[in-house]
Amino acid sequence: MASPPVAPGKLYKVFVYGTLKRGEPNHNWFCSDREGYYKFLYEAKTVEKFPLIIGTKYNIPLLLYNPGTGNHVRGEVYEVDDRVLAKLDILEDHPNYYVRNLYDVEVINETKDVANVWIYLIKNFRQELLDETFYESYSSSGSHGRRYVESEDSSLDDL
Repeated sequence: MASPPVAPGKLYKVFVYGTLKRGEPNHNWFCSDREGYYKFLYEAKTVEKFPLIIGTKYNIPLLLYNPGTGNHVRGEVYEVDDRVLAKLDILEDHPNYYVRNLYDVEVINETKDVANVWIYLIKNFRQELLDETFYESYSSSGSHGRRYVESEDSSLDDL
């Protein structure tokens, strides 16, 4: 399914770093509903370093709010409308599970332009999660061997 050709209303830039990226298990979520506008813009990396880990028994990629620790995380930037942003907030359980804030990312190309985008991070987590391996980029089929497990049962208690 293709994205609707017209982008009604206000548009937002959202950075995704996990299962919503192209080729990942939840990417089709963007295409699963004809309502709302989304468009892939470019690959980027966070200007600030953050710890990206794979956590919980479901092997979920988690971006922890601990600025200056970890890596310049690589992901993808999408342009979305109000409806898709609202759906993302529900999917990410904002502001209970993930918190959505604006951060700078650097476009991965020869221009290295910087854009201010929405990123979903986890602010309330057990400190021992900072002992996990930090990743620069996530792929469910990566060499870590920890494939994402789809589940509705993941909760704040896992963090």
